Amino acid sequence: MESEKFDPARIDPAAPALAASVKVLIAGGFGVGKTTMVASISEIPPLRTEEMITELSTGIDDLSGVESKTTTTVALDFGRITIDKDLVLYLFGTPGQDRFWFLWDELARGALGAVVLADTRRLGNSFAAIDYFERRGLPFLVAVNCFDGAPRYTIDEVRDALDLEAKIPVMLCDARDRVSAKNTLLSLIEHLIDRATRPDLTANQG
Repeated sequence: MESEKFDPARIDPAAPALAASVKVLIAGGFGVGKTTMVASISEIPPLRTEEMITELSTGIDDLSGVESKTTTTVALDFGRITIDKDLVLYLFGTPGQDRFWFLWDELARGALGAVVLADTRRLGNSFAAIDYFERRGLPFLVAVNCFDGAPRYTIDEVRDALDLEAKIPVMLCDARDRVSAKNTLLSLIEHLIDRATRPDLTANQG
């Protein structure tokens, strides 16, 4: 694990004293780039709870499409980004494997929204996360992480494949790129504001 490198004392000092703090989940299936996104955008050293993938995962974790993956998140990823003087986002990356889904309820407690990362090589793996947030009425958007060599689809094609309502935002992103990751979070914030000011959005998503 890398959690021993995390210094809790570094969480708060740089944050604006009067800024609103918002908890956001970075969610999705196994190997979609959640840890990468949190690390690429966090302004503090991210907390990671990763372990090596071993032979014990054989037959338990589906590595189809991500055969080169060597580590996996077993609890959470944590990071922070200051959007401006009035808003700080606290990012919680969820574990992707089915056997760690019992942690999602605790991680989702107090969250205002979520980014569901998707991989076009394994779009079907996104359904569980989407269903989770739909059933709990937690606002979310879907961000397609554009992996090198992965099939490219339009936003409308992704929306159709995932059977998403038109009012749920879908966008393309590169979880490795700080600007792209920040734009994804800004889009989520805009979606949250829209939901707060437009009753029709709230009625159709949770």
